[in-house]
Amino acid sequence: MKAMILAAGRGERMRPLTDTTPKPLLQVAGKSLIEYHIEALVKAGITELVINHAWLGEQIEAQLGDGTRYGASILYSREGDQVLETAGGIRNALDLLGSEPFIVVNGDVFTDYPFAKLHHLSTDFSSAKNTAHLVLVPNPEQKPEGDFYCRNQQISDQDDPSNGQRFTFSGIALYRPDFFHDMSAGKYPLAPMLRSAMAKQQVSGEIYHGIWWDIGTQERLEEISGQWEKHVRSEKKHVGSEK
Repeated sequence: MKAMILAAGRGERMRPLTDTTPKPLLQVAGKSLIEYHIEALVKAGITELVINHAWLGEQIEAQLGDGTRYGASILYSREGDQVLETAGGIRNALDLLGSEPFIVVNGDVFTDYPFAKLHHLSTDFSSAKNTAHLVLVPNPEQKPEGDFYCRNQQISDQDDPSNGQRFTFSGIALYRPDFFHDMSAGKYPLAPMLRSAMAKQQVSGEIYHGIWWDIGTQERLEEISGQWEKHVRSEKKHVGSEK
């Protein structure tokens, strides 16, 4: 299967860092955000990748190249000066993504989500009634209200007491290409499309309780980088003690 990493955002809240560096190339513990995604996807057996870009996109291509050194094959969906938003950016890349279900992950989140779960799910997804499968996470401090409900592996945005609490959309999802087929080319946000599909009970989902951070501010980037450096050092110390 294929995966798309969304990397076209301007990163306004991260300025001035993003004035000269595209947000997905900002580093956590010495490695760019987008490289963590590439390595995790390849580890899960997903080696055909599509990356969209706009602002300073040439830097992304210069750093990642064709993906060979990561064990991947990378194609680029170049948006230039267009502002296509999430759904528009995916629609623009459909020719590169092919006819099978594909994974999409935001380039500006940091996570240890096991993409092999979505790889496995994709084998039956083509014949399922659902056209999208979302990964939700517990609400972070900066977004206590959450986005959607998840009950019996079905996603909804309806305020029904039986649905329990809302969770936050992680920016990680599995889609069938036909989710985007009725769109014409242009600028489209993703949320209205998801809500329309939810109303038809066509969006499944899961709640992930592992590591997930939204890199929304310089402060969070610094905090996450420091925490991850401590985690890596702890892991190395643990491995060393077992030898």
